Amino acid sequence: MIISHLYLDSHGNWQYQSNEEHSLGVAVLCKRFASEFGMGNFGEIMGLLHDKGKEQKSFQQHIVKASGLDQSMHVDGDFNHAYVGALLAKKYMPDNKFMLIANCLMGHHRGLYDDGELKEVLKKPIPVDVTDTDINRISLTLPDLSLKPKDINHLLRLLYSCLVDADYLDTEKFMQPELAKLRGNTTILKKLLSMLEAKLASLKKMAADTEVNRIRNYVQEQCRSTSDLAPGFYSLTVPTGGGKTLSSVLWALRHAIKNGQKRIIIAIPYTSIIVQTARTLKDIFGEENVLEHHSNVNYTDNETESNQQRRMKLATENWDYPIIVTTNVQLFESMFSNKPSSCRKLHNIVNSVLILDEVQTLSIDYLQPIVDSLDTFKRIFGCSVLFTTASQPILEGRHRGIHENIIFEGLSKIHEIIPTEARLHEKLRRVRLRIDEISSTYDEIAKRIAQFNRVLCIVNTRQDAKEIYERLPKEGICIHLSKMMCPAHINKSIQMLKKALANPSNVVIRIVSTQLIEAGVDIDFPVVFRQETGLDSILQAAGRCNREGKLDISTTYVFSLAGEHPLPKGFLTQVNNARLALSRNLDWFSPSAMTQYFEQLFYRCESFDKADIKELLYKAQLQFETAAHEFKLIEDNTKSVIINWGESMDLVHLLTQNGISYPLMKKLAQYSVNLRPYDYKKLEEAGCVEEIFNGIYCVKSPSFYSDKIGLVTDNEWLEEILIK
Repeated sequence: MIISHLYLDSHGNWQYQSNEEHSLGVAVLCKRFASEFGMGNFGEIMGLLHDKGKEQKSFQQHIVKASGLDQSMHVDGDFNHAYVGALLAKKYMPDNKFMLIANCLMGHHRGLYDDGELKEVLKKPIPVDVTDTDINRISLTLPDLSLKPKDINHLLRLLYSCLVDADYLDTEKFMQPELAKLRGNTTILKKLLSMLEAKLASLKKMAADTEVNRIRNYVQEQCRSTSDLAPGFYSLTVPTGGGKTLSSVLWALRHAIKNGQKRIIIAIPYTSIIVQTARTLKDIFGEENVLEHHSNVNYTDNETESNQQRRMKLATENWDYPIIVTTNVQLFESMFSNKPSSCRKLHNIVNSVLILDEVQTLSIDYLQPIVDSLDTFKRIFGCSVLFTTASQPILEGRHRGIHENIIFEGLSKIHEIIPTEARLHEKLRRVRLRIDEISSTYDEIAKRIAQFNRVLCIVNTRQDAKEIYERLPKEGICIHLSKMMCPAHINKSIQMLKKALANPSNVVIRIVSTQLIEAGVDIDFPVVFRQETGLDSILQAAGRCNREGKLDISTTYVFSLAGEHPLPKGFLTQVNNARLALSRNLDWFSPSAMTQYFEQLFYRCESFDKADIKELLYKAQLQFETAAHEFKLIEDNTKSVIINWGESMDLVHLLTQNGISYPLMKKLAQYSVNLRPYDYKKLEEAGCVEEIFNGIYCVKSPSFYSDKIGLVTDNEWLEEILIK
């Protein structure tokens, strides 16, 4: 027997899976997955060929030795096996077809190759101990997909996803059968829709007859009436407070049922909104139907873990769930990844409805490949996309950047669900903007803030937050929020803030925060201050002002700190200049103002494709590995340090005693702060940073972490240490 997998069971007996059995199992699954986009026979061939290299004598020696069946076994030569299936495909298939699966086969463990390296490996001979296989019996007619150059890389990556997931699933079924039984979710979308309709009916019955609630009902009815349209691109532009979260899910479920689509994927830029949205949806649909997938969610891995937790953890691998709530980074970096673990989920995006919330936050530096990928998933893979926001960006048409040769090619048509004549921005108007004509100092802004008993101030940088906070009178509740605080500290402060705001007493509440509170944190202040920035961010801040409409009209003040320092060069200056270029007579909350703002912003852009995806992936020589390396929505040059707060030192002790585990690292992430190089260097030179485990750093001294402002890099203790 040619062995594909083996393990020693609990009774001390060796269990074997033959290579033929495994290959047939993968072929069946891979065919089923790829049939979703008309390429099932290609999937079948990949399954049959992917492990042919295991027939080599060297691999059979390797698996016997590595498994522990016979550790004395000598391994005679190269035992790598993944490339062999690609060589067989090259031998038996026409050039224009074998290249669709060669990279998938060769990279099904390692990852997709760049074109040059792929072609070098394809020059290898087929090992003499590998038998031929009959694949010519399988018809390989290509479906009429009307492919464009930008589509090919996604088609190959989707085929790759089918193979990788099928391989993992069949292996798991043999190696871990009890775990495999927890896979899958058979809930139908019609059942979820009935649950949502019941919830909306209940909310409507309890809601007072107010203008805000009438508008929310109107938005829901518009979503119902447009949901039966064909798959395509749609937008839902609703001001803050208009109930777009549940309305968008209502539209998506009805649209998916009408068009035979199989799941809803909600991508959100901010973790705070993800957590809030997932909690809302879980309350309606149950935890068993809503998968929350982002860096802060922790599905434990211990003896107390429930089967439901195991199901959710398994589902993060391949998104086999009816509703997924995830991040923009997770979604789009997976679409451009070359790694098995990231690409595995992609085939489950096929025939789905994507909701992109707060779409104005999409990175302009990567906007062209993002929009191109969405267009491919709509045309080739049967997806619909719903863009939701209060500040709709320009994603249609052709727009130039800072030079004539820098062009953004947008989508051809996006259908807006809310008609322009509805003028929701006027009906939901609860705030006016007051934009300063002159610049201010920290002292001046702090003095203005102190005039109000309940006030929120949002600034652009950690330093600005600290400087203003320290100048405020410490009466009542005065809270500082910035990423110099660890996530656990931020969450505790926000919960304390929400509790205080819910108290009808006249206690003073003043908050100074960076942008982390700008969206997704459901709070309501009668007055908001916002440091100058782009119009979309200013409107996000204004969304925290008079959010519930308890006052006739409130004010959001926009101020400049040029009296202290200019805005940092780069994106902040760019978006602020785009806003400053607009007429002061505009209705800042109108959709037309947002359109003009994005036109000004685009006109200042040096690139809409910073990763140069067009050169890497839209040509015949596909550079998968390079493109995956270059396409990073978050450029992070920070260094993470664990701080001394809460239970962090107990967790550090567990780390030093027991070593790394996934659940422990997730917990430690809640007590970590990401430092810019300058701040990290200050602490490092002072000897305050200790490497507690391989590449894991900690600031153990409690004197360097303030319960008010978080990690401190300029305190008196630092100066004393530096003198020594």
